[in-house]
Amino acid sequence: MIVVTGATGNVGRALVRMLTEARVPVTAVARHITDADVLPGVRAVSADLAEPAGLRSAFEGAQALFLLVAGEDPHGVLKEAKSAGMRRVVLLSSQGAGTRPETYRHPRLFEEAVRDSGLAWTVLRSGGMATNAFAWAESIRTRREAAAPFGDVGLPFIDPDDVAAVAAAALRQDAHAGATYTLTGPAPTTPRERAAAIAAALGEPVRFTDQAREEAHALMARFMPLPVVEGTLAILGEPTEDEQRVSPDAERVLGRAPGTFAAWAERNTAAFR
Repeated sequence: MIVVTGATGNVGRALVRMLTEARVPVTAVARHITDADVLPGVRAVSADLAEPAGLRSAFEGAQALFLLVAGEDPHGVLKEAKSAGMRRVVLLSSQGAGTRPETYRHPRLFEEAVRDSGLAWTVLRSGGMATNAFAWAESIRTRREAAAPFGDVGLPFIDPDDVAAVAAAALRQDAHAGATYTLTGPAPTTPRERAAAIAAALGEPVRFTDQAREEAHALMARFMPLPVVEGTLAILGEPTEDEQRVSPDAERVLGRAPGTFAAWAERNTAAFR
């Protein structure tokens, strides 16, 4: 049995599907989840990573845990995992934990807890994900417009399905124990290029607007802590060489190149129609 936290998210949902297709028993955990949210045969448990004691029933009988950075007590979560008899944990962290540790302290805390847990561990430091483009869904659907800051700055965004595929391998194979992987897509793309890729997938033009940093800051601050807003805008606008570099880790684990943003857009045109 493998427990997947964040099972209704972009990575978690894909991971549950991949494990189920591989005939691996899965418990899908999220704060608000029901049997209707999961595939047949998947056990759904509503629980919150912010309350580790509430995870006990979800962890029963499991051997491995896919863990999100959520809540404030990773040690408590991992203690429950060990008490349940788990042997392995795979953490979904952020590339910023390596490139901007002072800003991304929360992921760093989780990484340290995982490494000190006594479990076999793997850390996945994901770069920006293609699903960030869902922020444009309403404006593209209604006006065929997309806006973002730093329109000509390229970053190698990754398809969340590829993150999930790496996680599935790390959860099932001993060879990934003790590894920290940086996960990126196969090539940098700019916001302008990503909007153009969605337009090509739709077969209709999409007008791109270069958003002012101040406007982007105000919008992001509505749902993100201010230090994370600042860190995110710094990566988007003034990425380091490491943040712009294509990592080989996903291809090494998967035995194939990660998918392009254009391919992701083709699969997800319904969100923008």
